[in-house]
Amino acid sequence: MINIVNTDITYPELNRNPRILLGPGPSMVHPRVTSAMTAPMIGHLDPCFLQLMDKTQELLRYVFQTKNRVTIPISGTGSAGMEASLANFIEDGTPVLVCTNGFFGNRLVEMAERYRADLSVLRCPWGKAFTLDEIAEELKRKPAKVVAIVHAETSTGVLQPLEGLADIVHDQGGILVVDAVTSLTGINIPVDELGIDVCYSGTQKCLGVPPGLAPFTVSERAIEVIRNRKTKVSSWYLDLSIINAYWGKDRSYHHTAPVSMNYALYEGLRMVWEEGLENRWARHVENARLFWDGLEEIGLKPFIPEAQRLTTLTTVKIPSGVNDLEIRNQLLKVYNIEIAGGIGDLKGEIWRIGLMGYSSRKENLLLLLAAFKKLLNR
Repeated sequence: MINIVNTDITYPELNRNPRILLGPGPSMVHPRVTSAMTAPMIGHLDPCFLQLMDKTQELLRYVFQTKNRVTIPISGTGSAGMEASLANFIEDGTPVLVCTNGFFGNRLVEMAERYRADLSVLRCPWGKAFTLDEIAEELKRKPAKVVAIVHAETSTGVLQPLEGLADIVHDQGGILVVDAVTSLTGINIPVDELGIDVCYSGTQKCLGVPPGLAPFTVSERAIEVIRNRKTKVSSWYLDLSIINAYWGKDRSYHHTAPVSMNYALYEGLRMVWEEGLENRWARHVENARLFWDGLEEIGLKPFIPEAQRLTTLTTVKIPSGVNDLEIRNQLLKVYNIEIAGGIGDLKGEIWRIGLMGYSSRKENLLLLLAAFKKLLNR
């Protein structure tokens, strides 16, 4: 038998001194959201929970800026949303184009391969965005039924312009899948106006909710693709045709929904609605620009030019001779601040700093700037 000596190690310290989460996610959680999670447990088919489901869907349509009937939170993290966005629309040999300029674009590539797509991959350097002409030329070379792209690439801090892309994709007979994990409610992404067919996100970024659900919306054009499948969706759990039977009017049992997480999501969405989308976007812009100005004052440089830079997540070049891990460890140990290092091609070259949702507050970014100044000038 394993002898457990002491289990009372971490929680007391974190309760006394909560982390200031300024990495790429999870972000900090508002006390209202935390409080919502402590509401009494009820069944996932309880009339009260069914009412909450309806209201949650209404608020999700608000944040996605869509009228899509199928707009739901998938029970799983943002990666579950990513997988559902491909699993439901790919059969053996489906022509798929993935546009990748970072780590999470590469994850889309790997998932599409596992679903045995007839896959084309359009790549551009990490830290750059695609042009419409580049994507249009690739689709002329080889049309695709599914085109997937990341709106806000968490690994690099690049914002991908989407205006006009859906027209190109639709004109050659495809649907457009967009990853909005690091942008939803922090950056304007009007799903219907842009013509996006499938869009997914995660709760732990700009929504300021713990990780565990993936907001997800699907156009009627994309629903028709599911209806016309010749084979069953490979993933039973992520099959939208049966998930939506639970979230739709029939309320057919599919899985036991994470009740407390849905409480949290609903409260987070209510807070977005109270603040207003436009005000929320403006807050993220204002705090990002204040942070960028502060970086310049202490001699740190953003990795991405401002025209293509995310306002929700800033990537910062690590100065020559500075030990990445040592600085991040000191931020955590001395200042209780969490940021992240680079991943993939940018490991050891950048810091990834998120100002998202409840984390996007002036006191947080000013504390981080002061900590950077102190640590880098020792």
